Amino acid sequence: MKHPTSGKQVRKLDRVVIRFAGDSGDGMQLTGDRFTSETAALGNDLSTLPNFPAEIRAPQGTLPGVSSFQLHFADHDVLSPGDAPDVLVAMNPAALKANIRDVPRGAMVLLDTDEFTKRNLAKVGYAANPLDDGSLDSYHVHAVGLTSITVEALSDYDLTRKEKERAKNMFALGLLSWLYDRPTEGTESFLHAKFAKNPEILKANLAALHAGWNYGETTEDFAVRYSIAPAPMATGTYRNITGNTALAYGLVVGAHRAGRPLLLGSYPITPASDVLHTLSGLKRFGVTTLQAEDEIAGIGAALGAAFGGAVGVTSTSGPGISLKSETIGLAVSLELPLVICDIQRGGPSTGLPTKTEQSDLLQAMYGRNGEAPVPIIAPSSPADCFDAAIEAVRIATTYRTPVLLLSDGYLANGSEPWRIPEITTLADISVELTTSPNATDDDGSPVFHPYLRDPQTLARPWAVPGTPGLEHRVGGIEKADITGDISYDPDNHDHMVRLRQAKTDGIAATIDPLVVDDPADASGRTADVLLLGWGSTYGPISAAVREARNQGMRVAQAHLRHLNPLPRNVGEVLRAYPRVIVPEMNLGQLSLLLRGRFLVDIQGYNQVRGMPFTTHELVSVISAAVTEQAGASARPVPARSQEEQS
Repeated sequence: MKHPTSGKQVRKLDRVVIRFAGDSGDGMQLTGDRFTSETAALGNDLSTLPNFPAEIRAPQGTLPGVSSFQLHFADHDVLSPGDAPDVLVAMNPAALKANIRDVPRGAMVLLDTDEFTKRNLAKVGYAANPLDDGSLDSYHVHAVGLTSITVEALSDYDLTRKEKERAKNMFALGLLSWLYDRPTEGTESFLHAKFAKNPEILKANLAALHAGWNYGETTEDFAVRYSIAPAPMATGTYRNITGNTALAYGLVVGAHRAGRPLLLGSYPITPASDVLHTLSGLKRFGVTTLQAEDEIAGIGAALGAAFGGAVGVTSTSGPGISLKSETIGLAVSLELPLVICDIQRGGPSTGLPTKTEQSDLLQAMYGRNGEAPVPIIAPSSPADCFDAAIEAVRIATTYRTPVLLLSDGYLANGSEPWRIPEITTLADISVELTTSPNATDDDGSPVFHPYLRDPQTLARPWAVPGTPGLEHRVGGIEKADITGDISYDPDNHDHMVRLRQAKTDGIAATIDPLVVDDPADASGRTADVLLLGWGSTYGPISAAVREARNQGMRVAQAHLRHLNPLPRNVGEVLRAYPRVIVPEMNLGQLSLLLRGRFLVDIQGYNQVRGMPFTTHELVSVISAAVTEQAGASARPVPARSQEEQS
């Protein structure tokens, strides 16, 4: 539907943060996703933060049942989903109470007045109606009967009142689309596809969407609408993408570039399930998916596929990694390519299934019995999950090793614009399977040695079972070097352990050096403070560094993708700065590793709230560090006594 041009005043903005919040049955994730898709189509840069309860259906109208979706979009590059919403859409009292503390004074609050009944207010502990008691006077409040207006707009449809009420999220979407000059054609197409088999529901949702738009156009409550221009972006074809979808696409492309089929063995677990869902729809690209009966079966199938010549993949979260640890160790011993995708969430145990955390790093490094080194990669943004997945496949297939890819819930469910690459521009990572014997025995007959290694990568041959002449033994018991025979020899075991470690260490030769963004002054003097991050902290750290520099602070930034092995210049970088701060959504796991390896006094900044860092808190950390370091540099060094000098 083409909407007429509004006659109301249009005010230009450079950025805005909107949070949709309501009951978990109010469709807030769908509303936010559709608004995001239309925003991406307009060319704005954006970042999102879905936030929803772990319960399938918490009690309606209660605080545990509140679901929200935050979107930050702008006419420039966006690095985070925003610290605080400029606009809060609250569909009930619970959504208001759960989110109002994050809303700055003067921001816009859109409320569904129909839901502010005595019963709903009592559920969340409101002694008085906040619409009447003056507690919202410092906000720009739009109190709208979203439910009743939606029901009235659908009066001609043969639906129950409850069915009509369910369309109020489409009314809210139409209203916000009008307010921020978003198109609705994409949402209309989405609704046609979603409700193709239920035409009455389809027509009702479309009517609610248009009614919301028309309400904004005609009501006197909204005198101004807003416009945000597209952001400058490199030429290309873009789409909005979540981290889990990008990860799935990267795995498929990686397997394609390696010239091997892909098999995913997985068990559904939040927040990793969408990797399985996405790959299950890509069978035409040589992808096989197996929804296994448990985590152990899932990785067992993936490792078996790797033995059979495929790129074996398994996806899970932290609790699943615990269950898969023995098979990961087996993959280390067998030296077969396997990609383990750990979409981290809050822990321990079941913990916070729908919240984000970075607490699996030490488990990824050491969570296996024996000396079992595994390469570790961590993407930095939803779109970067695509490239990180290809890199994981490259390392796994080139070095014949399991690889752990550490994403997290923030990246998995968050989204951003992604420029679709040309396949021909991606590196060729094809590998050759061994098809003939690689040695001769004492009498000169051809023989296959399964642990005869490539001199550069130290990778052993990848031989598909059933290939004539390449019969060999596999299993978890230690193998003799070169021949692969079972061996209990102490010296051989020591040798094999060191070979596997050397193979992992050697990957560093193919990793780019750690790049530091340092705003050196005119004299060439570098910053005194370095912020070093890994994984999903990239966006919040980058936003904070940008803001700190705008305030006149000199601070450097670097970010790690490869966590094992580390880039070869990490020690050099760390020692170049008097103060190094590592923000992590854990209690200091990377800080511990860096301190132990490089003997550098790392300052950790840590939180485990289940939410990403905010720009404001990291700017405060930077400011305190810059001030303290400036004071330390200005203090004179005390002279040493004769006794100290001697």
